[in-house]
Amino acid sequence: MKIGLEVHVALPTKTKLFCSDSTSETREPNSQICPICVGFPGSRPVLNEEAVRVAKSIAIALNCRVREDISFIRKVYFYPDLPKSFQITQLSESIGSDGFLELEKKRVGIRRIQIEEDPARIIREEGYTLLDFNRSGIPLVEIVTEPDITTEEELREMVFTLRTILHYQGVDVNQEVKTDLNISLAEERVEIKNVTGIKNLIAAAQYEITRQGAIIKKGGVPEKETRSFDAASGTTKTSRKKESEEEYGFIYEPDLTVYDTKNLSENAMRIPTKIAMGLAVKHKANYSTILELIAFDTGALNLINEFEEEFDFKTIIASLEIMKRFGEPANSGVFKEILGLTDQKIDITRDVLKKIKAGDKVEIKKFSEPQIDETIREMLNSDKTIVEKYKKNKNVVNFIVGTISKKYGIQPRDAAARVEGVINKL
Repeated sequence: MKIGLEVHVALPTKTKLFCSDSTSETREPNSQICPICVGFPGSRPVLNEEAVRVAKSIAIALNCRVREDISFIRKVYFYPDLPKSFQITQLSESIGSDGFLELEKKRVGIRRIQIEEDPARIIREEGYTLLDFNRSGIPLVEIVTEPDITTEEELREMVFTLRTILHYQGVDVNQEVKTDLNISLAEERVEIKNVTGIKNLIAAAQYEITRQGAIIKKGGVPEKETRSFDAASGTTKTSRKKESEEEYGFIYEPDLTVYDTKNLSENAMRIPTKIAMGLAVKHKANYSTILELIAFDTGALNLINEFEEEFDFKTIIASLEIMKRFGEPANSGVFKEILGLTDQKIDITRDVLKKIKAGDKVEIKKFSEPQIDETIREMLNSDKTIVEKYKKNKNVVNFIVGTISKKYGIQPRDAAARVEGVINKL
């Protein structure tokens, strides 16, 4: 089994790829358009340099060979969302090629990264179809992988890792990211077009693998075709026979010249998985916990970098977990206060957070460790069987942990450690 992806990502630019129309979202259809967007005769595209710069940054982040000179082509086909009957895109002279994405146990090859324009949005209603050209001309990159993915787990990891990298390049990964899924269990590949969301991507892959497997088991051969995914039923269905590249009639775009990319700056290369692993090794901390905090939160990473030398690393991570638990963004301005209180073993409740945000003083009650341990011993002595039960099931002391945490205002994990310490000394 071989799986390859074609991921279409909207670039974070203020204007469209070939005109000055805004890319900001609006509820009013067809309000951010011009003759270039809708393909009026005589209109000519002008390339957005910022789109090329961001695309170059993504290509570098994915370990691609970046071309110093790029060009554009016309991908010719008729569809209602393309009134000029062609899409401006790239192919052999695309911005990036021959890259890879590092997963935990393997590399997935990146065949190419190309810049292209988004077509219009098609809204299908019962009995009629509407077109909204606000999306027409939005700058995209299409990331084409090699068919190196062989399991569902690799597919999940691939999509997650790619999304983290794109987030750190300024891409809004919460927007609709469309992915074409190419799956082959035999000679020919089947393409499932425009799948959105990781859940749907996995469901489409699972169904298609089962479908093709059943055909092969009966002695048949899956046809080369394009299919669509129906999220409601969890199935794929035939859309059209798969086109060959020759059928698109690729020609060079005569209204755009060859562009030099050498002098374009690129964004900082921050790969969250590598950063999380580096921090985990450096501080002997849990890799998964760090990655979960920073994967889609550049602000959390900035806070780690800001306070890493001043505070204990585990205290920083605990404080970030508190921020996440209460839905506080990294730039809310309360992190330093939370960090200071956590460093003093003060439990941060919602009431404490409200005081911090209001600028009120948080009263700190301090208790000695012997005093806390004595309370634990008293609670253990109230039930002579609890220590023996603890050896088989540590959860039996959860009520003691909760009581100590609440009474002395310390983190539950610290309360649990003190309870365990007292039991071990008995």
